[in-house]
Amino acid sequence: MSLISLTAPVGPADAPLVVLGPSLGTSTILWGDVVPLLADDYRVAAWDLPGHGAGPIAREAFTVADLADAVAAAVPDDTFLYAGVSLGGATGLELARRHGTRLRGAAIVASGAVLGEPASWHERAAQARSQSTSSLIVGSAQRWFAPESMARRPELSGRLLHALQDADDDSYARCCEALAAYDVRATLGEITVPLLAAWGAFDQVAPEPKAVEIAEGVQRGSVARVDDAGHLPPAEQPEAVAALLRSFFASVSTTSPSRKDA
Repeated sequence: MSLISLTAPVGPADAPLVVLGPSLGTSTILWGDVVPLLADDYRVAAWDLPGHGAGPIAREAFTVADLADAVAAAVPDDTFLYAGVSLGGATGLELARRHGTRLRGAAIVASGAVLGEPASWHERAAQARSQSTSSLIVGSAQRWFAPESMARRPELSGRLLHALQDADDDSYARCCEALAAYDVRATLGEITVPLLAAWGAFDQVAPEPKAVEIAEGVQRGSVARVDDAGHLPPAEQPEAVAALLRSFFASVSTTSPSRKDA
């Protein structure tokens, strides 16, 4: 069984495929308002983490690299474009490292080559298992959103927090453990796929230095800021994120995928 679930693409049948990846604790609804803004010119699919949304419950430990391999296996096209947030962005970096021959370009949003401290991830995993993901809602709301985001988009922020509450506790914990072991800083220089590293102006989890580290570490990197956003820019500022992605994807649309697979 696959680690992840991938939605059926929406958009013109002959258009390039864009695959969208989630943040920990969220589901494909994170990208819900961005998809229609891309679907005129792209076929757009999104994937769910293990135990999140439609994702299958995890039965054993996995790594971020395993998530990348699962995404690559689920995508039907030979080549595709990618954008992912936080853990979904980390998965994008592993896709670029491990499946560069298939990836035309990747936007790494609100993420980093390493995220957080291992001890903190293990603590959160233990909390999810002992107290359920419901116990994480208050802290996640504080981490996820810019100061005005919940007031500006109360219905969507509520749905995202419900997605966290509904996530399978052990699968969420295994995602935390995957992040505890994740660190690709030493191998960024191997990545030849064009990358855009974007951050939310209010993001305290993956602020500007994380994006700059990625862009400066890879062979073909650039950076962009999403104003009035925290850790979940696609939900907080869908129009700005869609415009950013359309510009980036257009810039790499004639680029051949990397010939170098790590």
